[in-house]
Amino acid sequence: MKNVKFLMVATVALLLASCGGGKRGGMPNFGDNEYPVVTVQSQSTSMQTTYPATIKGVQDVEIRPKVAGFITRVCVKEGQTVGAGQLLFVIDNETFQAAVRQAQAAVNTATAQCNTAKLTMDNNQKLFEQNVIGQYELESAKNSYASAQAQLAQARAALASAKENLSFCYVKSPSAGVVGSLPYKVGAMVSSGSTPALTTVSNNSSMEVYFSMTEKDMLELTKTAGSAAAAIAQMPPVELQLADGTIYGHEGHVTKASGVIDAATGSVQLIANFPNTERLLKSGGSGSIVMKKANNSAIMIPQSVVSEVQNKKFVYVVGKDNKVKYTEITVDPQTDGVNYIVRSGLNNGDKYVTNGITKLTDGMEIKPITPERYQQKIDEAAKKGTDGTAKGFIDAMK
Repeated sequence: MKNVKFLMVATVALLLASCGGGKRGGMPNFGDNEYPVVTVQSQSTSMQTTYPATIKGVQDVEIRPKVAGFITRVCVKEGQTVGAGQLLFVIDNETFQAAVRQAQAAVNTATAQCNTAKLTMDNNQKLFEQNVIGQYELESAKNSYASAQAQLAQARAALASAKENLSFCYVKSPSAGVVGSLPYKVGAMVSSGSTPALTTVSNNSSMEVYFSMTEKDMLELTKTAGSAAAAIAQMPPVELQLADGTIYGHEGHVTKASGVIDAATGSVQLIANFPNTERLLKSGGSGSIVMKKANNSAIMIPQSVVSEVQNKKFVYVVGKDNKVKYTEITVDPQTDGVNYIVRSGLNNGDKYVTNGITKLTDGMEIKPITPERYQQKIDEAAKKGTDGTAKGFIDAMK
């Protein structure tokens, strides 16, 4: 007897499963060819698009020495704020100081020789006027003075060069900003070709955030605005999503766009500028640019009503004769994950099927009902399957 009851319960379970299986493609098998239909109506909506981004200071300067030598002093710490012209490093300068002293001595010698040559020239000028010496002796004295002047100028140039080389031993910041990492310590040998650089000074009073937009999207914006510059000027303020998922507290504005398309990625690089008054943003950081786009007359449909075949999207549009037509639509590539914004294929007043699209065929005649009535029929079918026939059948088998 127990085995018979078990078989009966199993049979009921199969019947319930077959009732549930009547839902194909989200459409219960009501048996009356009724499908929920919605009329297209434009609406205001706001979509947002995110782009991976890299954060940089408005001026990131790699600090490298112009002369080779050992570091004798590191004058700053990582993360320290420095001003333009502030001393960062000192490189061993004994050799360069000696060169300055030698050049100074050469200047002194050349100055003395120049003074002597001038005295000789002045004396010969007086003798020439008194007809004591001839023109040759006077011109020779003038040439000697000119030569002495040239030697003095050369010595002074050598002194200036020696002093400049000495100044290169004192590495200073070219701009205000924040000091980056310091890979070299006192005693390290460095030169202009050292890798990595001594450090990087980043001007982070405001930050530039780099992101890329597809060539197609940029071309569309340019055509709409009339030029790339106008397209950038018309771009709405953008937001910056930080690495922890939070939104940065200040809006940014797109200020620049590359004039060259990256052949490898087919994208155009853009730069958005963000204020950094709290110094929260760090050069080299990452995040995402969030660009919002408002549309006051958008045709929006759920993604669930759309079927996709070979990257083409279709909906079933209901005609006046209640026959459905398999209609191709084009949509905005940027979505919210739930809805599509239709660019073409649907117009205000069109009607489309929202559920059961996998059971439809092109040209099939249906009975349109409202989504509310559709949901009501689902609830009725579920209630009947749970509390009606099956329950009574199970009670009878007890």
